[in-house]
Amino acid sequence: MTNVVVVGAQWGDEGKAKIIDLLSEKADLIIRYQGGCNAGHTVVTGEHTYKFHLVPSGILYKGKTCVIGSGTVINPEVFNDEVNGLKEKGIDVSSLNVSNIAHITLPYHLNIDELSENALGEKKIGTTKKGIGPTYVDKIDRTGIRVEDLFDDEILSRKLDTVLPSKNALLEYYGYEPYTKSEIVELCRKYAEILSPYVKDATEIIRQALHERKNILFEGAQGTMLDIDHGTYPYVTSSSPIAGGACTGGGVGPTYINKVVGVFKAYITRVGEGPFITELMDETGVKLQQIGVEIGTTTGRKRRCGWFDAVIAKYSTILNGLTDIALTKLDVFDTFDEIKICVGYEDKRNGRIYDFYPSSTSIHKHLQPIYETMDGWNQNISHIKNYDDLPANAKKYVKRLEEIVGVQISIISVGANREQTIILNSPL
Repeated sequence: MTNVVVVGAQWGDEGKAKIIDLLSEKADLIIRYQGGCNAGHTVVTGEHTYKFHLVPSGILYKGKTCVIGSGTVINPEVFNDEVNGLKEKGIDVSSLNVSNIAHITLPYHLNIDELSENALGEKKIGTTKKGIGPTYVDKIDRTGIRVEDLFDDEILSRKLDTVLPSKNALLEYYGYEPYTKSEIVELCRKYAEILSPYVKDATEIIRQALHERKNILFEGAQGTMLDIDHGTYPYVTSSSPIAGGACTGGGVGPTYINKVVGVFKAYITRVGEGPFITELMDETGVKLQQIGVEIGTTTGRKRRCGWFDAVIAKYSTILNGLTDIALTKLDVFDTFDEIKICVGYEDKRNGRIYDFYPSSTSIHKHLQPIYETMDGWNQNISHIKNYDDLPANAKKYVKRLEEIVGVQISIISVGANREQTIILNSPL
């Protein structure tokens, strides 16, 4: 039995779906443990491209048990579209399960998300406006609607009597039409019909898998630096993408976790607002964006690009307890004469040097990166399948990252396709 957590180790969009897809071949159970349809995971196999928002990426392997865990929030409309899209492509979804205690995103959550973001004006956070934050707010406020409530008219009615008046009061204040209880109830009946074939007690599925000593793969969404507690607050998501979130959102204790794989791009990107010390605002940043096709799967927004930040990488290693690194998009550097690595920060006010990540984001605006420069390799590596065949300078770059971060690089991705992968040490 080997239980592995796969986390985004930067600001998301690191290529987690590809790594999860690769590891799913040897996994028995794949669990998506947090986030909602604000996530976008893309898997390329042969000539086919699959985009996931809620369904675990492991669904592409027939017969693998896939679970949308209790830590996720589910928009049934998005779920329905995604499942139907997979069916149309010939993907068997009979092994897909939805936790009965996951929370439901309702229309008023989307409205509140939009109005809250718009009200911030120039101070906006950069939310995807998918209603994720407001859904988690209700969860923490203990007024949320869970999957199981869709199948119990009495409980659903009582919960709506509690939560709907306050939601409508807020919506009316901002000029939105209020919702009647009857229309939300009717919508919930529709949601129950959509979800009913998939709803299971996820806790029991996981307990049985542990008892049978099966391999479990925990799939995180977003990235470490978007963690609600440890990310660049307030420019963060509303859940815990870090490895600890796999325990709370998946429903297992930490002693059941054997390995944690952190997925890093060979450079770094982020979508939306917030500090970004190595961001490149010049032609090099544009080049990374264009070659790397850095456009958000969910938002369609261009991603901000910068050099690899080893300070963030070391911070991510500690937060997640990384045992392995999967390095993606190394091939994006094929035409670069030189490549930089941020190894520290300098405070412009007083010259103080940070070789560790300062968690107080209020000082980030005063920090500038300290770089090491390495030679590029000016060679196409997208066809290479063995590490020894990589150009010498590519191997030097990989080894230098490994040396600075202090974690072995076990997987290297040199292209979007499943086959464009170099596996040095399989975590599963």
